[in-house]
Amino acid sequence: MTDASTSGEMSPGLAKVVERARREPEGRFHSLAHLIDVPALERAYHRMRKDAAVGVDGVTKEQYGQGLEENLRDLHERLKSKSYRHQPIRRVHIPKDKGRTRPIGVSAFEDKVVQDAVREVLEAIYEQDFLDCSYGFRPGCSAHDALRALDRAVHRGEVGWILEADIQSFFDSVDRKALMEMLQTRVADGSLLRLVGKCLHVGVLDGAEYTEPEEGTAQGWVLSPLLGSVYLHYALDVWFEREVKPRMRGRAILIRYADDFLMGFEHEDDARRVKAVLGKRMERFGLTLHPDKTRLLDFRRPPRSQQHGKGPATFDFLGFTLYMQRSRSGRWGMRCKTRSVRLRRTIQSVAEWCRSHRHLPVRKQHAALKRRLVGHFNYFGVSGNSRSMQLLVAETRKVWLKWLRRRSNRSRLSWERYEALLARYPLPSPRITVRIWG
Repeated sequence: MTDASTSGEMSPGLAKVVERARREPEGRFHSLAHLIDVPALERAYHRMRKDAAVGVDGVTKEQYGQGLEENLRDLHERLKSKSYRHQPIRRVHIPKDKGRTRPIGVSAFEDKVVQDAVREVLEAIYEQDFLDCSYGFRPGCSAHDALRALDRAVHRGEVGWILEADIQSFFDSVDRKALMEMLQTRVADGSLLRLVGKCLHVGVLDGAEYTEPEEGTAQGWVLSPLLGSVYLHYALDVWFEREVKPRMRGRAILIRYADDFLMGFEHEDDARRVKAVLGKRMERFGLTLHPDKTRLLDFRRPPRSQQHGKGPATFDFLGFTLYMQRSRSGRWGMRCKTRSVRLRRTIQSVAEWCRSHRHLPVRKQHAALKRRLVGHFNYFGVSGNSRSMQLLVAETRKVWLKWLRRRSNRSRLSWERYEALLARYPLPSPRITVRIWG
């Protein structure tokens, strides 16, 4: 639950919550708010990123930490006396594909601390409840684990049909009343529930415009990933495990990472039956499936007579495009490449960075580009994805040269001089960091 590297071992109180949650899967917790004490707030403080965007208060982690003990004790007193008030969140818009943006909510620093302390308590309970199909933002789980689970099911022949689904604006569509009712199945502590409510019912400052949304939990909040997983645990995961799978003629799986999920079926008729009712199930919880991004795909292995090429269907999941391909040994299996939209966006981001930082010393530019590429490799460095990563490095070499040449009109950087510069400041080579495919 708690990151031991930053916050020490789990507190005895939280350990008891974990033990009871495991022992009593239907039990309700009446006394939890007292666990959000000064040590819990301090653990939350140390988990905050130093370079995180600031909220409406403009306070950074470093500034808050200058009087840390006094600040945390004052915050704890306000929480105890119920005089704590969550400040409005600052909304920023992150570019997506096709000119669209993703709205992100940035809380004030102190509010981030409170949210993370609440998350720690709730996570102690719900980590014992979440099903194995859920991978998003969970301790010890990753997107790569979700891909491995899908690959295992495909390899064993359990998946011949993929139901690809997309929930429109999930975090903005969460029904807060339904979410609070879900929390009450395990949490009976009114003080903690009121604190969650304060985090949910907060104003939004978007530029000069102030609004108070009645639905949703903003992306970017520390608490949002856990609340979103609780919501889909009841709305989707439990329904699929207890009601859908027992009615299937063949095998079926659900793999979910936060609000991204897909379903796999052994038989086409099972897949079509679930597709017919999935939208209605989501509507019960105020959620809408994207009509163009929710589709059924034939993901069966091609016939033996097909000696080369790829399978008939491809689909996107967790930043990758997945498809069937025959290996050199003659075996058909699932493979991947970086999703073209994601790769294009990364290349554009690198180009923009080179443009806006072209006057920095070459040494600093190189260090920053190296960090970006290594960070990309750490996620997309999946076996079989070398070509996409090679393209990124090649494009980075081109755009870096382009903007280095524009540093000054006095001399033009020749290709030979650039090659010498790259020999001194080499860009990292693509590397496979994660093995997924069987």
